[in-house]
Amino acid sequence: MSAMRGTPPEAAATDTARQPLLRTNGVSLAYAGRHVFAGIDLTLHAGEIVSIVGPSGAGKSSLLRILAGLQAASSGNVTMGNVTMGEAALTGPHPDIAVAFQDACLLPWLSVEHNVAFGLDFKRQPATTRGERHDRVARMLEAVGLTHARHLFPAQISGGMAQRVALARCMARQPRVLLLDEPFGALDEITRADMQTLLRDIVRVHRPATLLITHDLDEALLLSDRVVLLGGHAGEPARIAQTWHIALPQPREAQVEAMGALRVELVRGLRELVRTGGPRAASQPSSIHPDEGNHVPGTNVPA
Repeated sequence: MSAMRGTPPEAAATDTARQPLLRTNGVSLAYAGRHVFAGIDLTLHAGEIVSIVGPSGAGKSSLLRILAGLQAASSGNVTMGNVTMGEAALTGPHPDIAVAFQDACLLPWLSVEHNVAFGLDFKRQPATTRGERHDRVARMLEAVGLTHARHLFPAQISGGMAQRVALARCMARQPRVLLLDEPFGALDEITRADMQTLLRDIVRVHRPATLLITHDLDEALLLSDRVVLLGGHAGEPARIAQTWHIALPQPREAQVEAMGALRVELVRGLRELVRTGGPRAASQPSSIHPDEGNHVPGTNVPA
């Protein structure tokens, strides 16, 4: 066994030990007759990070907007899980879902503190007192290391600090689902690594179900419990071509040999997708086998 195993989408099993918080069922999207993606079945659970990778134009960001309730699917449905009421259809923006994009989207006339607080008193949000909102903002500013900068304005802070503000703004809402569209894509390597560590810690402590769109394979491998490959044949709608389950314990930065083996497997899948439109053998799981000289720790990976 290896620390990463790939399965075709129809063979990927759902982790029944945790309640699904967000689920897509046969979601498809088409623009003016052009099918972007089709048949997307994906489930997010509390406390896990799922990364979506794939070529440009596969519809990764569009899928995220559908999951956020910001865009309607052409067919299929998205459901939100609820402990007491089961699953309900997602028909628009939901107070339990927070979204962050590559652009931090801060309001320039508001301080860092007020940018984090922005939206907490909107009608869609659960009712809170002013004191409760203040406490939430203070806790999240401390969590992202920006208490000292709370009175500064966006023009006075760096890009990395702006992304910290955006992440704090998301988490101040206490979301059960966190959707991230390349939030660290414009950052330098050192700042990006810092933000990746921050995200991992926030998910560990607060346990939102987290979906990360990224073009950075190393980022996906460092952070993810699952890596989902979206793509397909040219001229055909994209689909979930492969899903890898990552069993390496966190933190992973020091596990150089294991991470290298995982990256080889992921790059192999991406190249096969570009070449043929799908994984090497769509009906069989792909693995890193010990007899290939790529054995890495982290066995007994649940599908």
